Amino acid sequence: MLNIYLNFDGTTKEAFEFYRSVFGGEFTQFGTYADAPKDLHIPERYKDRVMHISLPIGESTLMGTDHVPNLGLPLVVGNNVSIITNCENKQRCDELFAKLSTGGEVRMPLEKTFWSAYFGMCKDKFGINWMINKDVTQY
Repeated sequence: MLNIYLNFDGTTKEAFEFYRSVFGGEFTQFGTYADAPKDLHIPERYKDRVMHISLPIGESTLMGTDHVPNLGLPLVVGNNVSIITNCENKQRCDELFAKLSTGGEVRMPLEKTFWSAYFGMCKDKFGINWMINKDVTQY
């Protein structure tokens, strides 16, 4: 299954309230940067921004986040969409990530994250942003 991940500059909550009013449903995940580990050094002025939000729509999930300048790449409208796929196991994540990043760019290597996922980001050779994810409690 493929899902869409959207990046905003401080308007994620407003956008997702709008999408919820259009599609219906309830948010299954919601967190702000205030919930992030201290070692990410989130500036105080960004702590109320959305770190992650999920809205199921049919068989898919629309997800989003607010941009924080010291985390990752600059936000560029038009480059603020990623396709995310959830894998059935770590090996499938490794396989897809290797293939998608060949000739492209690794943005975040696959690794266990603080939110209990095996996760990585890359841009393929055609400029499409991908997120590979496996929700885990252990490998």
